[in-house]
Amino acid sequence: MNLDEGYIKFKAYWDKTSPYENEVIQELNAWRQRLYDVNLLGAYPDGIGFGNVSLRKTGNQFYISGSTTGNFKTLTNEHYALVTDFDLDQNEVHCSGPIIASSESPSHASLYQSVPEVNAVFHVHHFELWKKTLDEIPTTDKSAPYGCPEMSHEIMRLIKESDVLEHKVFAMGGHREGLIAFGRTLDEAGETILSLLKKYLD
Repeated sequence: MNLDEGYIKFKAYWDKTSPYENEVIQELNAWRQRLYDVNLLGAYPDGIGFGNVSLRKTGNQFYISGSTTGNFKTLTNEHYALVTDFDLDQNEVHCSGPIIASSESPSHASLYQSVPEVNAVFHVHHFELWKKTLDEIPTTDKSAPYGCPEMSHEIMRLIKESDVLEHKVFAMGGHREGLIAFGRTLDEAGETILSLLKKYLD
């Protein structure tokens, strides 16, 4: 685990509001629970949470599980934020909701901004799966850390220069244990990462 795991690196502009009460967050949360139950999301023994899920709302806005929520077995609407705007080059994220957006929000944002067809993004952690798929599937440069412009630019590079849109999943070379799956729907993103887990570790 990286020593800076789970820490927010972007400049956050957070408008604290009441929870967003709607069905789409419940659908997103159902997938979050499935991933948590197979240990793709959670928290390390030191309490640092890992993994997050998001769903496009409209335009480039998206709902995302909040910072440190990996510590909770189950989530409610109170654990989700809405990213309303972002500047990837300046590493700025604007969000609202009862909790601040996940530290991995810029990675999610880079996919929503770059690929209009993507509506769901799941960031998971699994050391064995990460180790087996590193450079076997599209992989970001090992010098690019999470939550920074370098990672956002690496994701955009993969989209332009690799077949990542066919795989719908990639390994984060500079983010130990990290993988990101995405899709047009929550089910597509979720089944992509579960299929990868079955293929490499069953």
